[in-house]
Amino acid sequence: MPADIQAAIFDMDGLLIDSEPLWQEAEIACFRPLGVPIDRDLCRQSAGKRLDEVINDWHQRFGWQGPSPDDMHDAVLAEVTRLIMQRGQALPGVHDTMTCLAKAGLRMAIASSSPPALIDAVVGKLSLEEFMDLTHSGALEARGKPDPAAFLTTARKLGVNPGHCVVFEDAPAGIEAAQRAGMQVIAVPSVFTPDDPGIRRANRVLTTLEDFHPEMLNTLITAE
Repeated sequence: MPADIQAAIFDMDGLLIDSEPLWQEAEIACFRPLGVPIDRDLCRQSAGKRLDEVINDWHQRFGWQGPSPDDMHDAVLAEVTRLIMQRGQALPGVHDTMTCLAKAGLRMAIASSSPPALIDAVVGKLSLEEFMDLTHSGALEARGKPDPAAFLTTARKLGVNPGHCVVFEDAPAGIEAAQRAGMQVIAVPSVFTPDDPGIRRANRVLTTLEDFHPEMLNTLITAE
């Protein structure tokens, strides 16, 4: 394990848990009755971004009548939480990767765009408490991903220089945020394809976390 990598920071949705399709399902269920022309492709474009920022953008674009953006935020969050608790499953390789990194002595954290309550619920559902030094929500920052604030705050709370962190991400917004924070990035795309330009900018791209082995951290190089 390279001495300069001291911490691993994980995104959550679409990386640790198979929740991206459930987010899409919840958003479609909540917005279609309002006449918003929402589909899975539009939802996919918002993957990795903060829910309030996505809904505010949609409100500017589609201008539905009735519920406020805050009301819709609460409705989508309630529905996706219900779906995740019912049907969400850990993605392949999650526990093995964290076990490997824990044995190597790395500190670990989750930095997700999801609200704190949902992060806590997923950590409990997947039994990740033993691995996590802390969790942090981008909802607590002034701006969400691709702004680097969530990752910088997480590194500060871990007591680790951002340049000594590796981030595991599944979405272009998160990859950009991590690189703007000065961190190395391993991409494990879920709703995006490996050849998506936003995914390819990562230092390394894996098909699944099952493909991860710690020697990879020795070979991380700055993406072109």
